[in-house]
Amino acid sequence: MTATTLDPATALIVVDLQQGIVGLPTAHPTAEVVARAATLADAFRAKGLPVVLVRVTGGAPGRTEGPARSGGAPAADWAEIVPELGPREGDLVVTKQQWGAFYGTDLDLLLRRRGITQVVLAGIATSIGVESTARAAHEHGYHVTLATDAMTDMSAEAHDNSLARIFPRLGESDTTDAIVELLG
Repeated sequence: MTATTLDPATALIVVDLQQGIVGLPTAHPTAEVVARAATLADAFRAKGLPVVLVRVTGGAPGRTEGPARSGGAPAADWAEIVPELGPREGDLVVTKQQWGAFYGTDLDLLLRRRGITQVVLAGIATSIGVESTARAAHEHGYHVTLATDAMTDMSAEAHDNSLARIFPRLGESDTTDAIVELLG
């Protein structure tokens, strides 16, 4: 569904655009995703609206096999937000240990204290961190908008599935340019 409006109290949530993730192989060029997310962040900052930069620094407890848990320690800058995004003065940084940005963090509290009623989401990976965060935002009662050209996934099929089958059930989706235009 095309984005039709943004509440006056809308926050941008950018998921996992950090050094260790933007270097992974993805379905769409990460440089373009980062540039579009930076465009959104600049537009939100210019309007005095919150920008939330989410990063992941570990994994949730549970199963330990698989590529995410194998190998040595990550690079020292693995969890650093990409410089194109910041953080800038006034941005909120949320560190998570699981796919979604709500569970186990103070994200909901940070948003509610600011009177936020709607969130716009961008980031990597569409079917993991972005979708998990969008689902939780929906469950927490936020209006959800997804910037579909400011996200990507490691799998084109997973990305397309989220866009076609999941996101229409959670809220509205549109391009970066259309969302910036809605900001006025």
